[in-house]
Amino acid sequence: MKQSAFHHKQRVAIAAALTVLLSFDLNAQSLDYNTFINRVMQSNLDYAAAKLDYDVSQADLSAAKKFSDPTISAEYGNNSDWDIAMGKSLSFELGKTISFGKRSARIAVARHNLDASDAGLQFFAFTLRAEATLAFIDALLARDLARIGLQNAQNMESLYHSDSLRHATGDLSEIDVMQTRLESNIAKQEYLSLLVDYNNALVELNHLMGDPTAATTGIAGSLDSPFRQYNLETLLKNADSLRLDIAQQRHLTLASQSELTQIRRERLPDIDLALGVNYNTQVRNEEAPAPEFIGYTIGVTIPLPVSNLNKGDVRAGQYKASQAEIQTQIVRQQAQTEIIKAYNDYSSALARLSDYNTVIIHNARQVLDGKMYAYQRGETSLLEVINAQHTYNELQQSYAECLHQCMTAWVELERCAGTGHIDL
Repeated sequence: MKQSAFHHKQRVAIAAALTVLLSFDLNAQSLDYNTFINRVMQSNLDYAAAKLDYDVSQADLSAAKKFSDPTISAEYGNNSDWDIAMGKSLSFELGKTISFGKRSARIAVARHNLDASDAGLQFFAFTLRAEATLAFIDALLARDLARIGLQNAQNMESLYHSDSLRHATGDLSEIDVMQTRLESNIAKQEYLSLLVDYNNALVELNHLMGDPTAATTGIAGSLDSPFRQYNLETLLKNADSLRLDIAQQRHLTLASQSELTQIRRERLPDIDLALGVNYNTQVRNEEAPAPEFIGYTIGVTIPLPVSNLNKGDVRAGQYKASQAEIQTQIVRQQAQTEIIKAYNDYSSALARLSDYNTVIIHNARQVLDGKMYAYQRGETSLLEVINAQHTYNELQQSYAECLHQCMTAWVELERCAGTGHIDL
């Protein structure tokens, strides 16, 4: 009798501990989607690094606008033989290199690269938002599966507690109690595994928000199908103007064409202009006397572009420009492929979701409750109760997974189409 009372207290303690574990991990202060996505866009380190790439491109544009520096030179002349009195001289010269179109070509290249960086930064932000949304949806699924697992563990624990009491009064065999205890332990282990998955999903959300050690213990929201309709032809038609990676590649193509122009202008010879003034003191030498005077000089230096006979740099620039144009076509084709596949996945997910509804799950719950009631009255077997419990669990899990698949497919379709409507 004392041993039976001890086992009863132990079972009550286990059930209480399981309930505390549930309330701590699943019903804690929740993080909603809007707060999460705002923190991601403000604190994600990858996004912060991507912003610096844009800042670098802005600095490159400023650097491309600089002019070449003028030069100034001074020269002093003095004959060291004082006996012949040849006099002294002092000269100054101001020089400037004149380039034709090279600065404007550099600016064009830098400006197109800046536009490409801007489009790339927007594409990164859009992709990050999509990835963060998918991670949040994954966390919602992990939470719901953990709740289903907990509910199953609690039901099996309650059944084990009831069977133990029936065994104590002699209404149930020890084998049946052992079977119930085994099922209860299995349900607890499954729940604990699902709880780990949920906690790891929360860690991933913390990582996206820039702080993997944050104490996020729960999320708010529900898995719910968006039920949005799309026209595939419209998505494909609008992709060229909406996809930011295509816009980025177009700017990179323009940059490569500008680089080719820059290469050609770099081959043009620079002209050096010089303007000088010379001051000479009086020469008192008896053989060649000269008065004090000031002279002026103007000079032009034009190099002979013999090196331009080698056109390797021009051909390389032409190949790079052609390669960039082909790459733009590749990105366009890849975008079309991604849209078609995402559209098919979303359509399939909607079709699969139509096979599930809450009525079926409610009916399965009624069947389980009926089997539990009949089992407690000795009108059905334990196996039928366990089968009804498994059926109910599988239906709940399948429905949650279908909603998850539908929401994931929708986010992916929005990402591939570039519409920017990703929001839960």
